Amino acid sequence: MVATAASAGGTGMAKATSGRNAIDLFSERIKASGPRTVLRWKEGGAWRESTWNDWDRASREIAGGLRHFGLQLTDRVALLANTRPEWVYADIGILMAGGTTVPIYQSNLPHECEYIINDSGSKVVFCEDPAQVAKLMGERAKLGHVQKVIYFEGVTKLAKPDAQGRSELKMEDVVPAADKDWVMSLTELRAAGQKWLAEHVGELEKGWAEINPENPFTIVYTSGTTGPPKGVVLTHKNIVWECDAMKDVLPVDETDEQLLFLPLAHIFAKILEWVTIAKGNRIAFAESIAQIKANLAEVRPTFMCAVPRVLEKVYIGILGNRNASSPGKQKIFDWAFSVGKQVSKLKQQRQPIPLGLSIKNAIATKLVFAKIQAVLGGRIRFLVSGGAPLSRDIAEFFHAAGVLILEGYGLTETTAGSCVNRPEKFAFGSVGPAVPGVEIKIAADGEILIRGGSVMKEYYNKPEATAEAIDPEGYFHTGDIGVVEDGIVRITDRKKDIIVNAGGKNIAPQNLENALKTTPYISQVMVHGDKRPYLVALVTLNEENVAKWARDNGVQFQAVADLAKADQIKKLVQKYIDELNAKEPSYSSIKKFQILPADFSQETGELTPTLKVKRKFTYEKYKDLIDAFYAN
Repeated sequence: MVATAASAGGTGMAKATSGRNAIDLFSERIKASGPRTVLRWKEGGAWRESTWNDWDRASREIAGGLRHFGLQLTDRVALLANTRPEWVYADIGILMAGGTTVPIYQSNLPHECEYIINDSGSKVVFCEDPAQVAKLMGERAKLGHVQKVIYFEGVTKLAKPDAQGRSELKMEDVVPAADKDWVMSLTELRAAGQKWLAEHVGELEKGWAEINPENPFTIVYTSGTTGPPKGVVLTHKNIVWECDAMKDVLPVDETDEQLLFLPLAHIFAKILEWVTIAKGNRIAFAESIAQIKANLAEVRPTFMCAVPRVLEKVYIGILGNRNASSPGKQKIFDWAFSVGKQVSKLKQQRQPIPLGLSIKNAIATKLVFAKIQAVLGGRIRFLVSGGAPLSRDIAEFFHAAGVLILEGYGLTETTAGSCVNRPEKFAFGSVGPAVPGVEIKIAADGEILIRGGSVMKEYYNKPEATAEAIDPEGYFHTGDIGVVEDGIVRITDRKKDIIVNAGGKNIAPQNLENALKTTPYISQVMVHGDKRPYLVALVTLNEENVAKWARDNGVQFQAVADLAKADQIKKLVQKYIDELNAKEPSYSSIKKFQILPADFSQETGELTPTLKVKRKFTYEKYKDLIDAFYAN
């Protein structure tokens, strides 16, 4: 089965790139929008902003500084920092200098940073602050080829005092005198760049003509859920193609503003940076994940993109507030959602809303939905979800409340968005039609294959892995299982995640896990049962909700970890598992489970930076516990 762009709801092939490179896209935007505000961020308690011209000037000075220190065409430059203005300034600056950006997650451990820097052969590394520079200093002996380390800030505010009793970390605390010349500030680099630009008038622009569309634009390393990270080489042609395709997909323009908190080291967020360049909308940078709620109220964005885990937490929080309210307010909440679901169903069917139902929905909006919409700032026209499957129940819940979530799908290897729902054409539980120019093909075993101008050039220095991933016809083998129905693509599971039990039955664990994660007291779930007689699960608790439930029900505990052992909490979790099992055939029901004393996290290794469970790592970490499920 093949779904081309036209049959999958697209509007035809993406525009030809005409030999353009990424700098051409950026230059076109500067000409069109130069004096307009594009970036906003919070500093010293106040929101600050910069224009497109400010961004252009900062990036040119960074490019000049890199050229001053000898950066050559296609040289790699790593970027290790949180999502912030300096990240995008440096990204464009690297490209202007002819280099290739190699993003690294700010949460990566020192040895992971060292692997990416060395595997990519990066000559320069941008770091956020002393805490990130310290990661490189710990691997200094292995980074002899790195010529310069450039930091954005000279001080790191620590969440709690370190072993030396310090509340902040300064650069001199982590960089020994012998390496002082190896490390420099962004301010110093820009000053060197200003001097280089003054002495080499027109040379920077002249170099842009040498950037071939087939040259590497970025090397993005996969999160390594199934093995060592692989460097995905995306070219200038890939990003120009993707931006041209997305112009007809996301209905945003210069009047729109998004709140960006996703890590720019991930292809999802990186494409949001480049969609901004293509479309001209504004970006407000969230202070942190913890401050998203406050920043939403301050920024009042018109659209926002998120991974499902963030939306799951908002959903669970709303239900938690409902459950904690008085019986009268619960009744009003439930009535409002009964009305909203009727409206949502008609909208999904593209049917008109009867006058009487419209009046009820207006009342429901005033009493309930406006408060939910206010949590998102009050101006959200739509949300975009990607990076992992989104529960259909969550999408329909928000839609009933007047908030449309557009789920999309793509991979690092396909320059992110390959399919996405549109405001005028959406189907919950799906990832929507293919974007213009993308071809979707379903293989005999159900695997989704993708072909188009967004497919990567190669895995860096891994020709065998490249040949395995891209077939002779140019289709990228995604590893995802799915179907195409009426031009709409639905993902059913990961090929490598499919459980084949001892009886030969195929089971999709993500469906079971996603169902449990939407319950108020469960945070994360990993289902196991490959080649085993029955399914088991590792469960972590939603600490805030479970702690409140325990207090309300007289369960004594000193710490949340104590609740993992409490019989009352086990019975609470068992109730939700029983409800799920009642809907499943025996072979795909969960027979045993264990509540873990702490949630999965990036720091403890179970989660990727986009909050997906690393199955192989988690299985190995808890192997003894999992084996004990089957001991008898």
